[in-house]
Amino acid sequence: MAHGQGHSVDEYLETIYFLAFPIGEYRPATASNAIASRVAEMLGVSRASAGEMLKRLESEGFVERGEQKEAILTPTGIERAERVVRKHRLIERFLTDFMGYTAAESHIHADELGDTFSDDMVERINERLGYPDRCPHGWPIATDVEQAENAELVSLADLTPGNAAEIVRLAEHDGDLLHWFYENGFAPGATVLRRASTAEGPFTVELDGNERSIDEKFAQGLYVRPAA
Repeated sequence: MAHGQGHSVDEYLETIYFLAFPIGEYRPATASNAIASRVAEMLGVSRASAGEMLKRLESEGFVERGEQKEAILTPTGIERAERVVRKHRLIERFLTDFMGYTAAESHIHADELGDTFSDDMVERINERLGYPDRCPHGWPIATDVEQAENAELVSLADLTPGNAAEIVRLAEHDGDLLHWFYENGFAPGATVLRRASTAEGPFTVELDGNERSIDEKFAQGLYVRPAA
């Protein structure tokens, strides 16, 4: 598959899928350029190249334009995006569980390997690994499970101050961010307590009992399940 901007059709579909099935409360995009700018931002490409690729996805029937000119995945687009997402997650598990890569490394290599594994190979990996539930970063392998779970989660940035939560998933679109999470102990399964903050500034949290600061942009990429 040609990587015009270093990003394939599949990587774009993966990103649009993430925006189409958001975590927490659904906030529909309204402005006509919302999706193109967010896709451009997440993939680190220009708004123009994201716009070009969206046109291509539209002509190939994966995306249609809504009333506000926003990009909406068609049923074919959703099916393809879900297949891509699931494949990426299983390849990550293959890299960590079988080849001994760290969780952060697995993300980078899975992007490179996406096109080299056929669907049949991915099913064999799934079987050999004993049908894992989640990728190393906490995302369910089964997209229907992921979509159902989205409603129970919030980003750490949206967690009410004073509340505790369990880290469930880590945003994957930025490899540097992912490395930072692991290096600083923000991994799935860890408990965070968001401190009530007085001034505008970095968030203060308690991570497994230790006080830490985290930038709001980083906190937006940590998805947590608030304690009951």
